[in-house]
Amino acid sequence: MMEPMSTKASTSNGTPHLKGNYFTRLMQQYWRCRYLVLLLIPSVVVLIIFKYIPMYGVQIAFKNFKLKDGIIGSAWAQPFYSVFQDVFAQPVFWNAFWNTLILGLMNLLVGFPMPIILALLLNELRHERYKKVVQTLSYLPHFISWVTLSGLFIQLLSPSTGPIAAITRALGGEPYYYMGRVETFRWVLVVTNIWKGVGWGSIIYLAALAGVDQEMYEAALIDGATRFQRVWYITLPSIFPTITIMLILQSGSILNDNFDQVYNMMNDAVYRVANVLGVYTYDLGLKNLSNAGLAKSTAVGLFKNVIALILVLTTNAISKKISDNGIW
Repeated sequence: MMEPMSTKASTSNGTPHLKGNYFTRLMQQYWRCRYLVLLLIPSVVVLIIFKYIPMYGVQIAFKNFKLKDGIIGSAWAQPFYSVFQDVFAQPVFWNAFWNTLILGLMNLLVGFPMPIILALLLNELRHERYKKVVQTLSYLPHFISWVTLSGLFIQLLSPSTGPIAAITRALGGEPYYYMGRVETFRWVLVVTNIWKGVGWGSIIYLAALAGVDQEMYEAALIDGATRFQRVWYITLPSIFPTITIMLILQSGSILNDNFDQVYNMMNDAVYRVANVLGVYTYDLGLKNLSNAGLAKSTAVGLFKNVIALILVLTTNAISKKISDNGIW
């Protein structure tokens, strides 16, 4: 006896086609992956509480905000963009903006390739135990706060009591105050930021490298390709879509200065280059708490987010045009 034909059409790999309108198919897909969706719920809740609900306070940037009246009770500014006019008219804002932009570009140009390089080096290691030890050691700084690390680097780079200064004296040189000179302070921020995040940043590239077809390496080895040629012509092209997506996301963070790092490592001698938007916003809205300061600091935060959105959209459009790789 012939078995009755299934009412669901199947694809070539046996997966049934989902029928109905778009919403019905979407709900069916969610139901099929319901256990994975359950794992996603805590992250979505955190995102809503700490990212979307605070958006309600953005309207402070368009109001003559008064703390006693609250957000709703405060009157709208006339004209509505007057708070932004006040912020943009201050030279200290533009000083903080250019400091943030320069530091962000330095972190992008110097720091972005470092996790990729570390992942490639770790991928070439054949001694598994040594590889795991190096990975673990590279991850550890990510979990240490900048308060702790800043104290460590201040002592390490101290021109009077630091070990680097002691080595310099032993070699007949004169100790240099790296954290007290405007010429080197930005580089201290960049190098320490790389040291803290390079291991953690390499995780996603190591995951991408795990998906590279090993048969391509075997074929290249038979053809006589060197290790460098295998990396250049097989490994990098295989993870290029991942690199592209990470670069697009990173481009939106150019103006997101690492406030914890900068604030804990800065001093009066380098304030001219250390006064980034995060420090400026803190001084404006929280350190000198006032109604006008809260409105202006909100305006600065909104300005940063708009620029970040523009950068992500522009970078994504350029990437789609050049390589057909993008976030969407």
